[in-house]
Formats: sequence, structure tokens, C-alpha cells
Amino acid sequence: MNDQQIERYSRHIILKEVGGKGQQKLFDGKVLIIGAGGLGAPVALYLAAAGVGTIGIVDADDVDLSNLQRQVIHFTADIGKPKVDSAREKMQAINPDVNVMTYKQWVTADNISSIFADYDFIIDGTDNFAAKFLINDACVLAGKPYSHGGILQFVGQTITILPGQSPCYRCLFPQPPPKDAIPTCSQAGVIGVLPGVIGSIQATEAIKFLLGKGDLLTGRILMYDALGMKFRGVDIKRNPNCPICGEHPTITDLKDEIDAMTVCDLKGA
Repeated sequence: MNDQQIERYSRHIILKEVGGKGQQKLFDGKVLIIGAGGLGAPVALYLAAAGVGTIGIVDADDVDLSNLQRQVIHFTADIGKPKVDSAREKMQAINPDVNVMTYKQWVTADNISSIFADYDFIIDGTDNFAAKFLINDACVLAGKPYSHGGILQFVGQTITILPGQSPCYRCLFPQPPPKDAIPTCSQAGVIGVLPGVIGSIQATEAIKFLLGKGDLLTGRILMYDALGMKFRGVDIKRNPNCPICGEHPTITDLKDEIDAMTVCDLKGA
């Protein structure tokens, strides 16, 4: 590290759990964020500030005025701009050390494996069930660790999945809910600060994974109630009948779920 980098990361370096070697691990780390919205925004900002060397951002959307209430990486002047470009500009403004890779596309069964092939850790910051199940399946089949996050109204949830070691998303929810069973963001709303809380936890999990320090949020789903200002953790065990990571898996390749409705995903909370 040069003198400027030593000063930039000094508060990391003085931590015994990080130090110079740990900061180098962050430099060498590669994290992919799928979704540059409410959850992806704080994750992207914090990972860039932390000095994670390569950060990928996947999103096909453009910035909309209604995004600005919660998607803090985008500004009013960014309206109409691709979210991945808007996010990259802010990340590199915070930290020019960071290499930001952008993918202006939706993840599908055909492209997800090639997009995340070179990344160490995946962040699920999406807002629809089809993408969440696809991300889980792709990560489990490829052995990629990832963090799931979901938000709705005043409540959020997050869990970290280590394929082959911890329960996966389908251990909790074997299949997507029926269409219209869960209200959309535009129907039910979401308090703007909520994704900041959940996204910050997801960023913490990614940093801990790269450092190899601390206990990851595996085998436990963490739920947050903003109105009651309460966190609640629920222990989860691997489901031996899970269709993808169970003893007799029935899902052995990737496919896109039929249900592609856009929702703020919060099931079972």
C-alpha cells in the first residue's frame, strides 16, 4: 500500500482482525451485487469505501424519480441514467482504488453462471421472486456463497448461504408463492431507511467472508422490525427434502421461474 492508501484504510488497519494483511484480502476480493436498488445501494457504497478490489453491479433498470426515496446511491440528476452507470460513478468517486464492473442486464438462467463465475461472494439485492430463486439455485449448483436480503413496508430479513454447509433459500421456501400472494412495492410501500439497515448487514457479511473473520449469518435468518425496533434471529436447519440441496435433489440445472412479478420480497416474516 502507498501512503495515501495507508491513510485511507487506517481505521481498518488498526483493527487486529483486519490489519494490513486483511486489507490486502479486501483488495484481492471480488463481490458481485445483483440489483442496484434499495439493497444494492448501501452494499455498493460500503464495499467501495472498504476497498473491496473488484465489485460487479448487475441491473437493467434506469434511475426513476420514485427510486430516490430509498436508493441512496442515485441522485436527482441521475434520473433516466442506467442504474449501473450511476452506481459506478458514486463508487469510484468514493474510492478510485476500486474496479467496478457493470452489467446492464437482468440475470437469467442463460447468463447468471457466466456473470458470477469470477466472483468470490454474491449479494442478492433483487426485488422479485424469480430472480431470488434463480440466484439461490445458481449459487448452490456452483458452490458460490451469497447473502439474501428482502424488504417490505417496515420489515426486513437477511440470511447468508454457504452451499454444502448451510441451509439454502429453498430450504426455507421450496418454491415461489402464487402470483399476487405478496403485494408489490408500489402497492404496499417500503420505508426508505429499511434497505439501508438490511443492505449494511449484507455488506458486513461480504467483508467478513473476505476477511475470514467472525461468524456469518448462516443457519439463521435475521428479521428486523423497524416500527418495533426489534431484531429477531430464527435458527434454520438444512431441509433433507430441499429440492436443490437435499438428499435427493430434483433441481439439477437452472431455469427461469414463471413468476416474474416485481415485489419487495419478504416471505414468512
